[in-house]
Amino acid sequence: MFLAPSILAADLADLKTAAVQCSQGGADFIHVDVMDGHFVPNLTIGVPVVEALAACSEIPLEVHLMVSNPDRLLEEYLAAGASWLSVHWEATVHLDRVIGLIQQKGAAAGVVLNPATPIEVLEDILPMLDFVLLMSVNPGFAGQAFLPYTLEKACRLRGAIERRLLDVTIAMDGGIGVDNIHRVVASGVDLCVAGSAVFASEDPVAAMQELRRRAESEPV
Repeated sequence: MFLAPSILAADLADLKTAAVQCSQGGADFIHVDVMDGHFVPNLTIGVPVVEALAACSEIPLEVHLMVSNPDRLLEEYLAAGASWLSVHWEATVHLDRVIGLIQQKGAAAGVVLNPATPIEVLEDILPMLDFVLLMSVNPGFAGQAFLPYTLEKACRLRGAIERRLLDVTIAMDGGIGVDNIHRVVASGVDLCVAGSAVFASEDPVAAMQELRRRAESEPV
């Protein structure tokens, strides 16, 4: 199980400390939510912040573009330091081309699906992808409650990947915490994004360690 704390839930005035905590907690990635106020009703992190995070952390940045027309921003975020970059199926007109452009720049390319978007929309492009990010909340704000039906969706995606003998990582983002992370991983998810469960806790480092322990243990 890969763990990617979501920096959106951290103290935005002290992201360097959050990056250090991610390192101390054994995080595999730092998840960065980019929102444009158009595709989702919120504005968040821009290119300069990604550059600053990349400069102060050795942990790879997994950048999630919740934006309309993401092809306009690809090169800027890749140049800023995104190691993994994902775009929404719902927001991308020329998805094949966008995925190819990301991979040509040496980054892992992913497609994000909103909770109500079925995995079947990826039927043709799935072999091209490095990862799929399943939203387990409706995107736009941190701290939302997990949507249980997304677990069955992850199971179906895992089955599709295995039937076709593909090497595609499944990630999930939204409402993941110590009470459900074991079920998330058991559904076939490889990479768990956790925001409030980490940075709303009194000890983010201990929270990351506990999330990993719960993910690898039998359910309570």
